[in-house]
Formats: sequence, structure tokens, C-alpha cells
Amino acid sequence: MATFDDPYDPSKPLSRLGCSCGRHASQADHEVDHGADTSSGSEARLTRVVQGAIMRALFPDDLTRRNFLRAVGTSTAMAAVAAFLPVGLATEALAASGPLEKTDLKVGFIPITCATPIIMAHPMGFYAKQGLNVEVVKTAGWAVIRDKTLNKEYDAAHMLSPMPLAITLGAGSTPIPYTMPAVENVNGQAITLAMKHKDRRDPKQWKGFKLAVPFDYSMHNYLLRYYLAEAGLDPDTDVQIRAVPPPEMVANLRADNIDGFLAPDPVNQRAVYDGVGFIHLLSKEIWDRHPCCAFAASKAFVTEMPNTYAALLRAIVESTAYASKPENRKQIAEAIAPANYLNQPVTVLEQVLTGTFADGLGNVRKVPDRVDFDPFPWESFAVWILTQMKRWGQIKGEVDYAAVARQVFLATDAGRLMAEAGLAVPAATSKGFSVMGKPFDPAQPDAYLASFAIKRTG
Repeated sequence: MATFDDPYDPSKPLSRLGCSCGRHASQADHEVDHGADTSSGSEARLTRVVQGAIMRALFPDDLTRRNFLRAVGTSTAMAAVAAFLPVGLATEALAASGPLEKTDLKVGFIPITCATPIIMAHPMGFYAKQGLNVEVVKTAGWAVIRDKTLNKEYDAAHMLSPMPLAITLGAGSTPIPYTMPAVENVNGQAITLAMKHKDRRDPKQWKGFKLAVPFDYSMHNYLLRYYLAEAGLDPDTDVQIRAVPPPEMVANLRADNIDGFLAPDPVNQRAVYDGVGFIHLLSKEIWDRHPCCAFAASKAFVTEMPNTYAALLRAIVESTAYASKPENRKQIAEAIAPANYLNQPVTVLEQVLTGTFADGLGNVRKVPDRVDFDPFPWESFAVWILTQMKRWGQIKGEVDYAAVARQVFLATDAGRLMAEAGLAVPAATSKGFSVMGKPFDPAQPDAYLASFAIKRTG
């Protein structure tokens, strides 16, 4: 005799005979009577759990509950129950985040426009909306950001998008699992040269130049090296590349300590504003919509404080969504200009954020997406970064590119909150793109790496 297992009790296995409710010879017959459950995914599973809890509360006796379900059918039964307790409301209540494990947080940032969503979320109330009291802490440089985050002086931080990958792999520090659930900005960098080089626009003429980037593990470093190598220059022997904190770059250019830099904004625009440099090339001209900076946190923070993490990420994603709209950029420039944030003239920030800017050579350019804000952490971005880390000898040996990308770039978390914020969510987590016209296939990272003539790895 067949046993009729409870289709709403996930602790009881479904009968191996007949359909899921045990009343029919096949699942097809069951769906004729009760309707097919075509929903899938975590929301559908959660709904079924809620339904089961309601039915067991109303009919604690297993036999009585099963006889009732047999008599009226599950769809009819749940429709009747919903008249008294709508399942949707119960499901929503169960899905809601629990109490915040911690409300007072410190988030470190470097004073550059790449950090716009993290910074503006403070004066514009995005953190407070999530019940968080966040102190955004201006920090001198990327090594300090890394160390303070690793020492848990900061709960989370504004980081360069390669940094969580480097920290996870132990490149430049002890390996500690790190996550990057949101990109802060795309584009937003430029190569700026000293005014004395305005007639030396061909990078083949730059042999012997002293150039600065913000940090060794940065898109700035990888994009500058890529650009120089495509021009036939070896970044390690034909030029000098040094790490200089962004707030110190313009002063070093003015003092003739460096010939130029590939830097985040507003550093480039400030050099133009001060009359000491000109914008040679926007980074989007090397790779359009490349990642730049990111919101990052340790895996320990994500797992030990899941509700706080979710609230913090939700604030960042909503702030990023607001920043992505061009009509909000002037308001944002005013919000982040004060001394405790970027300490820059509003006009400098407006030129960066609106994309209408002076280039230092007498031209006013209009590039609306000079910087843009898109939080989705494409796993293929991580794979490309890993190829460049290996290309220049920062990591060695075999690398499981896809696995590391999935571990660090949390595309699923970002996608869910982007949907809540009204942003378009990509259907996939990886995509191909081109850098200086050279296609990149994230499924073939080793072949891509092998294709470069100038590299440190074999």
C-alpha cells in the first residue's frame, strides 16, 4: 500500500510512488487536479516552507492534515487559508532581514570621485535609511585602507577592484578571504602629463618617463602597463612606474618629481585646474566601461554579520543607482566637495561627474560617461584582472580564474539588490569585451595571457 507523504512538510520525503501528494498515478495527473507549480528558485522554496508551516499549525495531526489535503486539494486548501493569513505577507515577513548585528560602522575611503557612492551615502542619508550609523573615514592611501580593514579598524572599505582579489590570493599580504559585492564606478580615470610634454603625445616617445599610479594592485597600474606595452615599451625597463597616493599626485607633478600619471579623478581635473598638467587620454579610451573602484568587505564580516552586511550593501547599491543618473550629478558634486570628503572645488567635481570639462590644451570636451556608476561585479572583470596580475608577476603558478572570480566578485548579491533599486540586472555574470581593440574571452584566460609579447611570466 502506498504511503502518502506530506507535500508541505520538507522534513518528510516524498513518496517514490505516484505524484508528490500521493493521490495520483503520475505527477501529470496531480497537476491536472491541483495546477502545476511552475515557480522556482529561493522565493518559491520559501513560499512552500511558509505554506507547510501554516498547514501544520492548523492541522497538527498528520493524518487529519493529509485527509484534508486529499479531500480538497492543495490549491483549494491554500486559497482558503489565504483568506485568513495571506501567504504572501507571511513569506515577506520570513524573508525580511533580521535585526542588525551592528549599527555603528566605520567605512574607509580615499578622497577621489570613484568613492562617490560610499561618500554621498553619508550626507544624503542612504546609510541612515537602512538603520545604519556609518562613519566614512578619509584615509591617506591604499596600503593604509588595506591594513586598517584587515585589522578590523574598518568594517568595510572603498577599495581598488583588484585589491580584494590580491588579498584573497595573498599577493602583497597574508591571504585572507575577501569579497567585492559591488563595483563603485566604471571609467573615471585618465592619463595626465605635465604641461612640458604637450608635444609628446605618442607614448613611443615616453622612454625614460617617471609615471605614477595609485597602487600596485590597481586598474590604473594594469591599464597603464597595457597601454605602454601596446606601444612597444616595457613598463618595467623603459619607464619608471611608482605608487603615489592620489592626494599627492598633483603636488608631485608640480614639483617635477614625475612626468605624468594614470590616476583616478578628480586628480586629473585638478591638475588641469591648477595649470600643471593636461589630460592626454581618458581610461575609457583604453577600455570603455572598465571597473575602477569597489565596495569591499572581508568574508568574515559577510558571514558573521549577514543582516548588517545586507543593509550596508543595500545602501551602497541604492546610492550607486542614484549616482548613475546624470541629472543628479551636480547635486552630488556639492554633497561630496567639503573638506571632510573630497576637499575639492565644486567646479572640479562637476567637470568630472558631468563629463563637460577642460582638457588643459584649450579644449572643452563633452564625454557624459567620463565616469559612470554601475555596481554589477562582472566575474569576467575579475578574470581579466587576474590575467594581468599574472602577466606582471604579481601572482605565480596555476590559477583557477573562474573559481576565484566567483568567490570574490559577488555578482548574485549585487544583482538581487540592483533589482530592488530599479537597476537593470544582467542575465549572466560574465561577458566578453575588448581592451584597446583586443578581444577578451573570459573562458580562455591562459590563451589571452600567452598572446602578449611583453610580460613577466612565461
